[in-house]
Amino acid sequence: MNKTDEGDTKCCSEKQSAASLCISVGSFSDPEDLPGLAHFLEHMVFMGSEKYPDENSFDTFLKRHGGSDNASTDCERTMFHFAVQRKYFKEALDRWAQFFICPLLIPDAVDREVEAVDSEYQLARPSDSHRKEMLFGSLAKVNHPMSKFFWGSAQTLKQEPKEKNINTYDHLSEFWKRYYSAHYMTLAVQSKETLDNLEKWVREIFIKIPNNGQPRADFSHLQDPFNTPAFNKLYRVVPVKKVHALTISWALPPQGKHYRIKPLHYISWLIGHEGAGSILSLLRKKCWALALFGGNSETGFDQNTTYSIFCVSIALTDEGFQNVFQIIHIVFQYLKMLQSIGPQQRIYGEIQKIEANEFYFQEQTDPMEFVENICENMQLYPKEDFLCGDQLMFEYNQEVISAALTLLTPETANLLLLSPEHEGRCPLKERWFGTLYSAEDIPQEWCDLWAGDFPLNPDLHLPAENKFIATDFTLKSSDCPDTDFPVKIMDSSRGRLWFRKDNKFKMPKAYARFHLLTPVIQESPKNLVLFDLFVNILAHNLAEPAYDAEMAQLEYKLLPGDHGLFIRLKGFNHKLPLLLKLIVDHLSDFSAALDVFSMFTEQLKKTYFNILIKPEQLGKDVRLQILEHHRLSLMQKYHAIMADLSVGDLMDFVNRFKDALYVEGLIQGNFTSAESKEFLQYFIEKLQYKPLPVEPPVQFRVVELPQAPHLCKVQSLNKDDANAEVIVYYQTGLRNLREHTLMELLVMHMEEPCFDFLRTKQTLGYQVYACFRNTSGMLGFSVTVETQATKFSTDFVETKIEEFLVNFGEKLTGLSDEGFQTQATALIKLKECEDTQLGDEVDRNWFEVVTQQYVFERLHKEIEILKDITKDKLVSFFMDHRGANSRKLSIHVVGFGEKEKQTHENGPMPALEPQNEENQSSSYGNVSELTFLPASPALATATMITDIRAFTSSLKLHPYHKILT
Repeated sequence: MNKTDEGDTKCCSEKQSAASLCISVGSFSDPEDLPGLAHFLEHMVFMGSEKYPDENSFDTFLKRHGGSDNASTDCERTMFHFAVQRKYFKEALDRWAQFFICPLLIPDAVDREVEAVDSEYQLARPSDSHRKEMLFGSLAKVNHPMSKFFWGSAQTLKQEPKEKNINTYDHLSEFWKRYYSAHYMTLAVQSKETLDNLEKWVREIFIKIPNNGQPRADFSHLQDPFNTPAFNKLYRVVPVKKVHALTISWALPPQGKHYRIKPLHYISWLIGHEGAGSILSLLRKKCWALALFGGNSETGFDQNTTYSIFCVSIALTDEGFQNVFQIIHIVFQYLKMLQSIGPQQRIYGEIQKIEANEFYFQEQTDPMEFVENICENMQLYPKEDFLCGDQLMFEYNQEVISAALTLLTPETANLLLLSPEHEGRCPLKERWFGTLYSAEDIPQEWCDLWAGDFPLNPDLHLPAENKFIATDFTLKSSDCPDTDFPVKIMDSSRGRLWFRKDNKFKMPKAYARFHLLTPVIQESPKNLVLFDLFVNILAHNLAEPAYDAEMAQLEYKLLPGDHGLFIRLKGFNHKLPLLLKLIVDHLSDFSAALDVFSMFTEQLKKTYFNILIKPEQLGKDVRLQILEHHRLSLMQKYHAIMADLSVGDLMDFVNRFKDALYVEGLIQGNFTSAESKEFLQYFIEKLQYKPLPVEPPVQFRVVELPQAPHLCKVQSLNKDDANAEVIVYYQTGLRNLREHTLMELLVMHMEEPCFDFLRTKQTLGYQVYACFRNTSGMLGFSVTVETQATKFSTDFVETKIEEFLVNFGEKLTGLSDEGFQTQATALIKLKECEDTQLGDEVDRNWFEVVTQQYVFERLHKEIEILKDITKDKLVSFFMDHRGANSRKLSIHVVGFGEKEKQTHENGPMPALEPQNEENQSSSYGNVSELTFLPASPALATATMITDIRAFTSSLKLHPYHKILT
């Protein structure tokens, strides 16, 4: 479904049908002289087949019938999957299978799709997680596949092959013939057809996939890739974001064969524990760490046939960074404690019980996600464990767990330390992502300590018995009439509660969501910052006491909203009330120690900085500043947190926050209405808050854009980042449910042509999409392209977006009645699509509650409207908002690169180059103010916005608006 500012919406009829195919080949098999070829082939097979030669014809087919697809390449596997309406599943299977039977792989498409692969790589370059992975891989033995560049780029797939007279096209075809062979493949399909029918279709369609009979690519003889002197060192890294992070890693023998025991899962459960006696509990008390992850992510990079990684990743505070070796020592002390006492059957049994509860009472997953998981499991486990091999812990084996534990020693660990403090100290540069780093021996004093029999830490011990594990799975009887939608069971000046007893999924689980509303938050940027601090510290205070609940599959989230605090809970209903009371008690008795306050203040500064340097986040912030009146910007929050804030400021804010509230909630699942009322009643009794004098707003008022094109062009805030973003937005105004549905249908028509024109043919970027916008009740649509300033200027990209919109208008006008009806029917079918789990229904109902619209039957109303919409209405709706009187706003976040310089060579281009020596020596630029840039002559008709507040202050302000009728 199209991207939208709202949640995606689905209701009840039947699930989509889905299929996934996994091939046991990945980037490990790339030729040495063509890095990224496996990933590139995954892209290329989509570009037409002998039977269906049109490029993107499969995507077009799926979009017409409410479907979607995706693919991914890992080290040793490549995955493809799609979902579509059941009625069109057989035809979709036939079209999809041609990728593996007879893809065209035409040379012209090869040249263009290289640019999409390159753009995907360029978008990944500013990611610290990808940079860490690439640097880690570079430490492997020379010529080991772990050291390969898996992404692929224009350099490796186009420029270098051309210089070396290597024909990429020939190698691509050879790679497909060698590895896209039937005996390397597993296939999973899901549909409400009969099993006989599904088997018949699969046999008929997939029998044509060639089988070359060659042995699989096998890398299992290449074990110990990191058994090198370079591995057991300390690597200091300069990150893109302002973060201090430590990762301690061990390269172990492949652990996949021990899937029934899952030794790394047992160890990670203990390492990652956050309760009393844990590593993180101790580090939090010292204000040295914010979060810790321990284990193996089970991606192909973390676990393959050559090794399994085990890592401990810790998000450090400023003080933690200064004490990093003490932190490493605490981790080694904990591991030594685990090794000395050995595996514990009590703890293994507890984990086993929790995992079994989750497995046997799991909710259905999205069909595409389900078949993808099963399809990959078919490559990894025997058939009796296809469904559960990745989830259950089947048997306790002390020897296997001990063998893995014994390998986690200081002498074999790799230390990776990220910090902005390393800038200027890192002379080495990783080849592909440009990561600056240094390699150094671990200080001798610590090596000597760890080589000896160092003492255990008395503050570290195993977790106590978990009191939150559910044991009562009884399905409750209703105490009120069943309803199709939530009903209001409490309504007073202090709050409102909506309730619906689950009578469909019949699981011993429930969802509880609350919105604590107050106007205090939006009074000033300072209050917004204090609110963020409040939520962060509240979560910190809860982390240890609530951790057992999380481990027992009770989930909770505290989220700072624009107008209030969101509290979201879900899980087994047996112990859910205990968790809610724990949260409300901590909210009621909130306190903040000075060291904790200082720690989160410093961390929040980094968080704001890290968001602002992302082009897509900056673009969103600028767009919403312009459109939503009184919305305070992230930059204003950044200024506010750089001022002196005190614990006293925070406690004053929290007291005001708790003094007067309006609490609105929704309870769905295996509770009675009487039990549900106790939830809201507990808020009222425990917090003792007063009612608000007036009910606060849940959205912003929105400005009406002028009937002329306007452009706000700002410089990206990371001068080492070539990535740029262009958003072209058309505002359609305050509308009712009919226009809302029209807009949804319009964008659905726009999606595939947008992708085909701007990405496939124009190759402007990897991320290209049309989007339906509902901004506080104000409708609009936008087209977004994420590109690179090394390839295109943002002004050029906008001209191409406009070219697309003209082209789309012509196509829409010339659309056949049958083509129009196909798309309208597809949207109806999407809205009729059966919820896969209770959470889908809860998300939809919560949207109505949190926006205070309460149109719970919205989907049914929209379906009736869709049945009545004609092609002429759709065409005139689009043309009305694209003509001379259109309300157009363009947002450009400009990256750093040659194409931007060339665009502005006849005029000034501020800030493309560092302006002073201080900036030149630092990767961390100034994010405290926006730099507005001029447009090129290509966009001379647009009025430039160079002062957002001055621009919006003169505009008409719409009243609060809800889309109800």
